[in-house]
Amino acid sequence: MSKALDGVRILDFTHVQSGPTCTQLLAWFGADVIKVERAGAGDITREQLRDIPDVDSLYFTMLNHNKRSVTIDTKNPEGKLVLEAMIQKCDVLVENFAPGALDRMGFTWERIQALNPRMIVASVKGFGPGPYEDCKVYENVAQCAGGAASTTGFDDGPPVVSGAQIGDSGTGLHLALGIVTALYQRTQTGRGQKVLAAMQDGVLNLCRVKLRDQQRLERTGTMKEYPQYPNGTFGEAVPRAGNASGGGQPGWILKCKGWETDPNAYIYFITQAPVWAKICNVIGKEEWATDPNYATPAARLPHLKDIFAEIERWTMTKTKFEAMQILNKYDIPCGPILSMKEIAEEPSLRKTGTIVEVDHPTRGKYLTVGNPIKLSDSPTEVKRSPLLGEHTDEVMAELGYSPEQISALRTAGAI
Repeated sequence: MSKALDGVRILDFTHVQSGPTCTQLLAWFGADVIKVERAGAGDITREQLRDIPDVDSLYFTMLNHNKRSVTIDTKNPEGKLVLEAMIQKCDVLVENFAPGALDRMGFTWERIQALNPRMIVASVKGFGPGPYEDCKVYENVAQCAGGAASTTGFDDGPPVVSGAQIGDSGTGLHLALGIVTALYQRTQTGRGQKVLAAMQDGVLNLCRVKLRDQQRLERTGTMKEYPQYPNGTFGEAVPRAGNASGGGQPGWILKCKGWETDPNAYIYFITQAPVWAKICNVIGKEEWATDPNYATPAARLPHLKDIFAEIERWTMTKTKFEAMQILNKYDIPCGPILSMKEIAEEPSLRKTGTIVEVDHPTRGKYLTVGNPIKLSDSPTEVKRSPLLGEHTDEVMAELGYSPEQISALRTAGAI
């Protein structure tokens, strides 16, 4: 069966996480992703957080599946000629260098367009145009600058960053969408274009409900679904809301049986209005279904702390999975707090390809995240990440270089 992006060739200048997330996703959809790396070193994450000496780290292997690796010295004049040949043959160049790095290499937008007018140049940057556009950005900086940290955590504590990599991987997902969109437009115009995904912008896009709440707060001075209501105070900016749901359905994380020794013996419980009577029956508070202080969503808002305390008294008598089984029978929305160990061992995630076991020639077998997007006519096969420079000769031959020319390039230090 063909792949969605068969025939698309990607020149991958990315490293660490944001860019490799993007190019790995495109590779999973069938694009031929050629990862350009420095000889002898490669992507810095090959050696970061190693758990096996002298073997590519899980950091690298889990972000570079289905790609080919070539090593080129971009400062070598002959190496630059090889890159020019690659630009002429590829459809997309993806990079997440520091601002201005590609220009300093001699590959400005104008130069790339002269070599290949159909080339799409896609970039991850920390910030878009503005006072910070030349700043270098990493995951947690993006979460802070994009509004996530200021609205995460509890009101009596400091800002908190999320364990989800919304700055790096989140921006990579945004960039992948931009690339595919540009490829589609190219079928109409025949021209390439620049695609920019700024990490601050990507994080803010994922925090849009907090920008919504900022405007509500400025208009009304309060937000009744936040835990600060009715007894707390609101300032000028959206406060940290603990485990509140951030929407019209109040929710909270509650203890379950075993919480004293298991840090993940918790469940997220939502008091959804249409099933309120069922919630009351399950927890043994049938009278709340008709009590004027609890019967309507508006009436319940001032009492949410007491309501969740009562529900927690019930959840603490059940394991999170027992509670899930009971609550699901009544369509009461909830979800267990799953540890990474539980997720890694979940059979259903293996069956759907969301978690995949991959065999690596030096590492052996390891678990990785599979394609989160499932296409019925373009199934994903997760292939191992490449060894450093593993495909240099292969790609050079595809560019038209003879074995003798390849040998000469290697002797010259270009590859």
